[in-house]
Amino acid sequence: MLILSYILVYLMIFSFGIVIGSFLNVCIYRLPKEESIVKGASHCMTCGEKIKKRDLVPILSWCLLRGKCRNCKAPISPRYTVVEALTGVLFLLAFLKYDFTRQALMGILCCLLLAALVVVFFMDWDTQLISTPVVIFIGLLGAFKLAWNLLAPRPLDNVSLKSALIGAFVVSVPFLLIELFSGGKAMGRGDTYLMCAAGLFLGTKCVLVAAFVGMITGSVAGMILKHKTGSSKFAFGPYLSLGIAVSAFFGNYLGDLYLRFAGFIQ
Repeated sequence: MLILSYILVYLMIFSFGIVIGSFLNVCIYRLPKEESIVKGASHCMTCGEKIKKRDLVPILSWCLLRGKCRNCKAPISPRYTVVEALTGVLFLLAFLKYDFTRQALMGILCCLLLAALVVVFFMDWDTQLISTPVVIFIGLLGAFKLAWNLLAPRPLDNVSLKSALIGAFVVSVPFLLIELFSGGKAMGRGDTYLMCAAGLFLGTKCVLVAAFVGMITGSVAGMILKHKTGSSKFAFGPYLSLGIAVSAFFGNYLGDLYLRFAGFIQ
């Protein structure tokens, strides 16, 4: 009976995640256009027909419609469903890491961070722009978590005031210098703001892990893209977002693994 209860709860978490993923699709599309994310009905990108409520069920509607608009039969990008499913899976993983019976608040904060990263990933991929409001949202999550750790009798994690403040600048300041010296060609200001906000949330060790993962994956992707297209210009935010997400789950473990390998700790 207990196992069944857990399964039902995690199914609810996944279902809630895909609903949030549907909203994230709106953010990804509208934020670069500076359109409202709460006003205005969803519509077909081809014929402009307003999408009926029955066709807005995450994942299921796209599958039932076979990826086509009900009105004009134009294909609907499967990426909308990918974003929904990805958000559901990330929410599920967050609550598998942070048991909802003991660390529910940390699980919620992690879900909110991951949701913001999904927006950063796909928006920057499409437009090479990182939304300032989304970065501010991540920073507010970090500030809330830090305030809770300082004031509540039971901290959410081991990120101290010192770790959070150093984390906010240990990566973002070098990124800012790279951006300034390169005239914005090697790094964008959005990347700097993103790592500042993420550092406040993750703390020093984990944000360094995030930067390392982001730079490695970004470098590999950049070389592949340059080989295929001949251009060295690409969005770095998606890879930083990937690094932050990986660090949110495994940052302490990966950081300690490196420190042991380097001989700094036993």
